[in-house]
Amino acid sequence: MTAAGALQRPRFFVSLKRLIRGESGRSRCAKDEEFVDRIIEAAVINNTELQLPFIGAHRSKKLRISLRCEMKEILNLDLKNLAYAPEISGLALRGYSGPQEHERIAAVIQRCWDADSVDEVITPDDITRRFTHMQNFDPTQDVLLAEICGDLVGYVRMNWLHESNGDVIFRHDGCVLPEWRRKGIGSTLLRFTKDHLKGLANHAPKEGLRFFEVFVADTESEKQALLKSAGYQPVRFFFEMVRPLDADIPEIALPEGLEIRPATPDLYRTIFDASEEAFQDHWGHVPATDSEYQGWVKSPYFQPERWKVAWDNGQVAGMVLNFINDKENERFNRKRGHTEDISVRRPWRRRGLARSLLAQSLQMLKDEGMEEAALGVDTDNPSGALGLYENLGFQNIKLWMAYRKPMV
Repeated sequence: MTAAGALQRPRFFVSLKRLIRGESGRSRCAKDEEFVDRIIEAAVINNTELQLPFIGAHRSKKLRISLRCEMKEILNLDLKNLAYAPEISGLALRGYSGPQEHERIAAVIQRCWDADSVDEVITPDDITRRFTHMQNFDPTQDVLLAEICGDLVGYVRMNWLHESNGDVIFRHDGCVLPEWRRKGIGSTLLRFTKDHLKGLANHAPKEGLRFFEVFVADTESEKQALLKSAGYQPVRFFFEMVRPLDADIPEIALPEGLEIRPATPDLYRTIFDASEEAFQDHWGHVPATDSEYQGWVKSPYFQPERWKVAWDNGQVAGMVLNFINDKENERFNRKRGHTEDISVRRPWRRRGLARSLLAQSLQMLKDEGMEEAALGVDTDNPSGALGLYENLGFQNIKLWMAYRKPMV
């Protein structure tokens, strides 16, 4: 979908074609009207003069003035004139104009993931949820879009986070379509990102260390090369692990005195807060906000009917928040369940609780017809989680890395 097509096309295009008919005395054919559409979109996106060759010079000048004013009012494009941008015909760099962008942003991310063997699915609803609930993020200020003649080819979004250890992280995430890589667009987005985040640093806490941060898969080789050329280095490593469910699943009882209870709505916030407490001593932890809680309960991966939450009287001891991603299973022709957010609070650690909850989760997913289970883990997890998962039959299938660069 082109930029004008993604926005308020009807009022503008109807008025334009009335003006054209008034000049020519007749309706133009569909081919001519399509030609007009493309001329206008390219002119507005590239901030160039509008040329209507079939209209007289005087009338064309009047149309250029009125149409450009109307189009700018409708689109409200935040065009960026970056001196360091590559000279590519039709390239425009602009800000975010509203939720109507989400479909195109999701499509670009999905194409990049497919090209880079990242077996995940992203939807416009995912973009909406992230943009709504992300910490210290304003999409109208913290998103940059790269377009070629109105077609979105690249994207980046930026925000900052205050970690529990006091450090401040300036995180960004973006991508460029494969056919437009190695042309200077990615390096332009990265340079803009670093400059913009330095501006955001004025609103962040002053204490603690400061880092730029990006998460990258081992299969995203071009992104890794770009980051390394800009001085980023991998500082933390995470495994994506999978376990086949046709292998034997051990029966492991809960520690004495604990029980699993259904996760009813009145317990959602208690479970969320218990998970937050359990993860607060992990690398990169950022305290969650109320907005993030609201985003959590709205997520399609919020499936409390599949959770395994252990209680000790009135307190949450530990949990595995299982879910099934139907869209990914359909796209990649697999039957995979996810055993994620595995956590045990400090007083109940080293008693075999995580092992029991995970084994019960595996059996549940198998009973639901899943053929494999997946999870993610920090390879340097302080609780020794990696060894537990390997012992239960999980194997590494992909490496993810946190790349960082000190902000100076």
